[in-house]
Amino acid sequence: MFSIIKAAVGGLTALCRVNGHQQGLLHGHLKVLAAGLKTRDIPPDHSDVVLPDRRKLKFVNKMPNFKNAKKEMKNLKDIQGPATTANAFTKGEFAIVAMGGGYLHWGHIEMIRLTINRKMDPKTTFARWRVNGPYKPVTRKGLGMRMGGGKGAIDQYVTPVRYGRFIVEVGGKVELGEIQRIMTEVAQKLPFKAEVFSRASLAAFQKKHADMEQNNQNPWTFKEITLGNMLGIRKVLSPKDLCHNGRFAGKFHLPWRV
Repeated sequence: MFSIIKAAVGGLTALCRVNGHQQGLLHGHLKVLAAGLKTRDIPPDHSDVVLPDRRKLKFVNKMPNFKNAKKEMKNLKDIQGPATTANAFTKGEFAIVAMGGGYLHWGHIEMIRLTINRKMDPKTTFARWRVNGPYKPVTRKGLGMRMGGGKGAIDQYVTPVRYGRFIVEVGGKVELGEIQRIMTEVAQKLPFKAEVFSRASLAAFQKKHADMEQNNQNPWTFKEITLGNMLGIRKVLSPKDLCHNGRFAGKFHLPWRV
């Protein structure tokens, strides 16, 4: 109905124009209302997206299938530094990326599985794990036990995660706005800082850090100071600091250091 009225008023205005003049007799008295009209973007084409047969996250065992489980030391090196595996997209378009190191317990993995499987639409979306199941043993002694007596019994298993490691990858015939709320809810419940990235946003994030390092105007970078051993700084630095040029403090990432 509104389009018919608009077309009628537009035609009347065109008929009232004087020869050679843009303004007609009724130009100052007619007003075409255009409130509420919006130009919508063309929806993206997902015709080339192939959905796998199994689209939901599969169940992860609480402990590995070891015949003879062995106790291990803490070895905090497995959560320090950047991730060398599962740090790039494979088939999905969106992912939850760890922005620091930490350990995923089986409860965290089950929370991720239940939240995403219950709230996503399996007709248009699929999700896949990018982390392994719990495999690192964590020992603990019983309450009230005296010190000594050797290492305690195995209490649970965890999954070590480093900076830049993908936790879950999501894809399908969806946009980021449709799935971002679910993935953000999951990222906020993890034991370390995590963010939601798409392919484009992750490329822009990596390019930003590369430009910061390339366009740095300060000649006294961490790398130059350690190479020159200024003030004997190598005495207090670990091999990890020399390897990563001070970008990590334990399991935490320092994004401002170049």
